Amino acid sequence: MTLMYLIRHGHNQYVEKGKLAGRSPGVHLDARGQAQAEKLAELLSGAKLKAVYASPLERTMETAAPIAEAAGREVIEVDDLLEMDYGSWQGRSLKALRRRKLWSTVQRAPSLARFPGGESFPEAQARIIAGLERLQRKHPQKTAAIACVFHSDPIKLAIAHYIGLPLDLFQRLVVEPASINLLVVTSGQARLLRLNDTRATCVDPSG
Repeated sequence: MTLMYLIRHGHNQYVEKGKLAGRSPGVHLDARGQAQAEKLAELLSGAKLKAVYASPLERTMETAAPIAEAAGREVIEVDDLLEMDYGSWQGRSLKALRRRKLWSTVQRAPSLARFPGGESFPEAQARIIAGLERLQRKHPQKTAAIACVFHSDPIKLAIAHYIGLPLDLFQRLVVEPASINLLVVTSGQARLLRLNDTRATCVDPSG
């Protein structure tokens, strides 16, 4: 049995500005995001994590660092946990993107959507699930807890897969910055124990 803590990275300037960061380099946590990362480490301090994995982007690595330190682990980069490849949409404001014809497909029939020059949702979901299953196989203990720090759409796609939610309905899930989502995965079965736990999202960065 594997307890998979799927954690979205903390607040950053792209979240603040309502822009699609995608795989853009140099997107760091802001003061609020750093405080959220510290709160996440506190909330997960009793989870007895066997490993801490993260997407290799800066905002995810910075969120994972306090969690790993509290657990006495190193952060391990996993390319399969990368954000979706949004192609030419990367870096654009969500306000502008909502005016695109493709936006409606992304929201209502994402199984049919491919970002211009980027990934489709089915491709991204297959990548993410293959990566998570590889991580699960690395921890064959009777009960193992791992943390995976990555991104909103990939986390929602993973949860949808494990609970049997059709891909075209995955946008109904909500995964906010610095939220904790918890799945328990056993042979041939998965259960969602926690969704969008936002206890770390409202911290005061001033302390």
